[in-house]
Amino acid sequence: MESFSVHGAPSEYILIEGVLDQLEAKLLERSYHKVLIVHGINSWQAAKTFWPQFTQIKYEEFTYGGECSIAEIETLRKIVVENSYDGLLAVGGGKVLDLVKAVSHLTHKSFILIPTLASNCSPWTPLSVIYDESGAFIRYDIYPNSASLVVIEPRILVNAPINLLIAGIGDTLAKWYEADVQMAAIENKPIPLQISHYAARQCKEILLAHSEGAIHAAKTGTSNDDFVKVAETIIVLAGMVGGFGDQYGRIAGAHAIHNGLTILEETHHALHGEKVAYGILVQLVLEEKWEEIKSLIPFYQTLKLPVSLSQLGVKEITETIINALAQKSAIPEESIHVMPIGPITASRVSEAITTLEQRGGYYA
Repeated sequence: MESFSVHGAPSEYILIEGVLDQLEAKLLERSYHKVLIVHGINSWQAAKTFWPQFTQIKYEEFTYGGECSIAEIETLRKIVVENSYDGLLAVGGGKVLDLVKAVSHLTHKSFILIPTLASNCSPWTPLSVIYDESGAFIRYDIYPNSASLVVIEPRILVNAPINLLIAGIGDTLAKWYEADVQMAAIENKPIPLQISHYAARQCKEILLAHSEGAIHAAKTGTSNDDFVKVAETIIVLAGMVGGFGDQYGRIAGAHAIHNGLTILEETHHALHGEKVAYGILVQLVLEEKWEEIKSLIPFYQTLKLPVSLSQLGVKEITETIINALAQKSAIPEESIHVMPIGPITASRVSEAITTLEQRGGYYA
């Protein structure tokens, strides 16, 4: 097997109500005296209720433009280079966190991540997803350093939009299917891969058992045990899958289908995790695992995750659209090719999507 490296975890991780009251002390522990807080408009609004008064730390703010793009990275990099910040704080969803990780890598600054959504494993992973200005996927960048600290105030997360939580569940469910398709055939797994594979299996099992309770908590705005389990599955367990599994635990077919969907303008409103959830089903068709699809459909229906392109917003599903999606999903550098199921061509992906769409009408 190929060599791989382990990026197991941030240096420190805390989830507890009231945790932001410890933030200034945690900054001082790291010899931070002047920091830049990077956030979005909505994320800062969500965090401000819980934000502490700093008495010894100076800080400035930067409101990002909405994408973790090359242009946005360069804008923020210049600001960081021109000022003497001891560290960077990211407050927000995955794109804000990814932006700060990218800029921290370029400027050699340590960073702290404060997620405001339970929607992906970005708080855990030393990885950024890079998009262009229109929101189309470009690439993933992986960095040698993880966060110095990840801080989670569950009361912020439980009051985030419910559709983002559901999308996070869809994205995290893919951890099992994308890791297992790569690892199942490896007989003598090194210990880090065993940890990754176990974490991936736990992603599926915990989400299937606790997602309904977590969504109920989000609807009431009050955190419960189900919500914390699901939030930590989305952030911690999902992050461990890639952190311990490296390329064997990151992405495979489901995310390649997501990346293909980004070229369809009608799907731009759909969330990352919703597209990935659809991608799981396409991947399972490619693996010919129809019983697994059948077992997942009730869960998808309960959470209103998409089982067809029409549920992602594609009004007229034509052969041309399916072929374009398949072509983008199967370009040589895409992650779909890590699946050990023989050569995967665009025509093979088209056939899988077409078959799913034909059966999707039955499930929808």
